[in-house]
Amino acid sequence: MTPVRQHRTVADLAPLARAALGRHRTLAAVTRLRGGSKKGVYRLHLDDSRTAVAYVWSPDEDYWDQPDADPRDPFSHASGLGLFTASHDRLAAVGVRTPRLLHVDEAAGAAVVEDLSGGSLEEALRRDPDAAGPALRQLAEALRLLRDCRSAGHGKVALVDRGGTAYGDSCARLVTERALSDIAETALRDPRAAAARARLEEGVRSLAGEVRPRAGHGLVHGELGPDHVLLDDAGRPALIDIEGLMYFDPEWEHVFLRLRFGPHYAGLRAPGLDEDRLRLYRLAMHLNLVAGPLRLLDGDFPRPEFMRGIAEYNLGQALSLTGCAS
Repeated sequence: MTPVRQHRTVADLAPLARAALGRHRTLAAVTRLRGGSKKGVYRLHLDDSRTAVAYVWSPDEDYWDQPDADPRDPFSHASGLGLFTASHDRLAAVGVRTPRLLHVDEAAGAAVVEDLSGGSLEEALRRDPDAAGPALRQLAEALRLLRDCRSAGHGKVALVDRGGTAYGDSCARLVTERALSDIAETALRDPRAAAARARLEEGVRSLAGEVRPRAGHGLVHGELGPDHVLLDDAGRPALIDIEGLMYFDPEWEHVFLRLRFGPHYAGLRAPGLDEDRLRLYRLAMHLNLVAGPLRLLDGDFPRPEFMRGIAEYNLGQALSLTGCAS
């Protein structure tokens, strides 16, 4: 049975707000912000008209219904206060902007961060691409800083920065194995994928065979669309939804950037990316963006048509890339 979602109220979040922002302030209202599928994101409205944002990690707030994630799996469910704080600390050390952390409540699995007032980069690009140009250039510089933060091992920041070792002997092998798993899962849910399964698997294996070994990894956000970049009051970009931050091949980041930024990706393109990895990772990304949304639709995600649209588009792309499109 699908659980009844219990979203937080003023009474629920008042103790967190007092601890984060001071006992002399009163929490007047809360607004649950749209978009999050793994955690609850709430704007806290204080009695002096100031605001902050609370993140709450809880099964009630997570539509993916995932069991405890294995930290050694780079692609395991990226949700939780520990992942968030480790990623926040690493980004701060690298010099990449993210909303300032105001308070952490480990017992409640919650954190409070500053509320950035400039909207998202997605909104800015839609409204006036020329005016958003400086923010896009600053984001490109942030991506360079991430690439330049190197690690011999791959895996989630929370694991690697504490001396842990992730599964897999290479990023390309991990991506290949997950792509094949995504094909198998999607074939159970969509007859077109089932009919094309052998061709899709052949396409993944063929592209994987072209990828040559590589030493070293940089930092990647993993889901860096323009909706995951907020602007502060000076128009500077700040990364959000950072729990999946990991050391990995930068090509994985760039196939997602190209997909989500579309015509604006040219301003983010990086030199020296490996074309063989880009081809493999592009197909694998499309396959994952079919399997993931279809899995989410098994539950009670509140915007099913949005997720169906993502799955439909990416299935079409995957079939086209492997010569299966009609």
